[in-house]
Amino acid sequence: MERKDKVNYYLDIADAVLLRSTCLRRRYGAIIVSNDEIISTGYNGAPRGRKNCIDTQSCAREMLNIPSGQRYELCRSVHAEANAIISAARSDMIGGTLYLAGRDAKTGAILRDTTPCSMCRRLIINAGIHRVVCRISESEFTVTSVRDWIFNDDSIQPV
Repeated sequence: MERKDKVNYYLDIADAVLLRSTCLRRRYGAIIVSNDEIISTGYNGAPRGRKNCIDTQSCAREMLNIPSGQRYELCRSVHAEANAIISAARSDMIGGTLYLAGRDAKTGAILRDTTPCSMCRRLIINAGIHRVVCRISESEFTVTSVRDWIFNDDSIQPV
């Protein structure tokens, strides 16, 4: 029997977490790991106490035909990364790794373009997380150093 590598082990856990997602379009699961210990988990869904999209059977962004990655302010959900960060103490996250997995809600297919949005990137930076690992296939993943997001600030527009 072959032992699974540690990165895919954690990505499998993030993939299991996304099963709790309540989004009708895309399901995401995130876990934060520090010193080889899972600090917190998160999935995308409506804020606590509010109705979820799966309960209302409606998605404002889908009804308005808004492409993926745009107009997040119209979405009812809190992103998986944000929920994982909210559930952890900053002191535990400093230097840690966030693992993120995503699947299409209708087909269950792995999302090959999984990456945190610009708002979640800001949260990840302030949380003190060191790197982000995103699943892009059953065994492939991308690894991003959060320092790259700090020094290559995509929120600054050239003049």
